[in-house]
Amino acid sequence: MGRFLYQNAANSVEVDDRALAHLRLVIMTKLRRGEPFMFETSSPHGTGRRDFWMHPTIAVQFYFAGSRPPQINHRWVDSLMESANSADGLRMVPEPQG
Repeated sequence: MGRFLYQNAANSVEVDDRALAHLRLVIMTKLRRGEPFMFETSSPHGTGRRDFWMHPTIAVQFYFAGSRPPQINHRWVDSLMESANSADGLRMVPEPQG
């Protein structure tokens, strides 16, 4: 399990390394373009939700627990980007198969 850190360690969320690698691509693309957006995360235990206002002026970090980078599914990146561009903001969507 990796971690997404927003501003500081107190504002962090556990995320599976594979999902985090895909989220990183989407988040960094949006921030590089100067496009602020909402990012909604859920607890891995299903006990809650956190929303983060993503803006290029706010520091974010991605901590990966594994030693090897996951293979990227470009269809999943596209689905996540579509979510990030929606009025509701970025939400974890299921990985497309095939």
